[in-house]
Amino acid sequence: MRLAILPIEYGTRVSISDESDPRAYVRLAARLRREIAEGTLAPGMPTPSITTLSQQYGHARQTCAKALRTLEDEGLLTRIPGLGYYVTGTTGAESPAQSGT
Repeated sequence: MRLAILPIEYGTRVSISDESDPRAYVRLAARLRREIAEGTLAPGMPTPSITTLSQQYGHARQTCAKALRTLEDEGLLTRIPGLGYYVTGTTGAESPAQSGT
């Protein structure tokens, strides 16, 4: 049996928006990214907890955690162990705990 060769490589982005991506963590990350861009979640503010996101959007806690880690990898959030995730903004500015506020 021969497998078909896909036209795109594994791990590449396809030309659909994050809002319509079938993966729940990508859709949740896009929603949070939009809230950061609109200023609903301002730099220095904590994000809702993983439990709160899970209850609010109806996703598993692991899905919500992966969405937050995705935004952390992009530099929009920073994780402070024991305190949660904080918005750093679009430039990856220092976190509130590091700045002493």
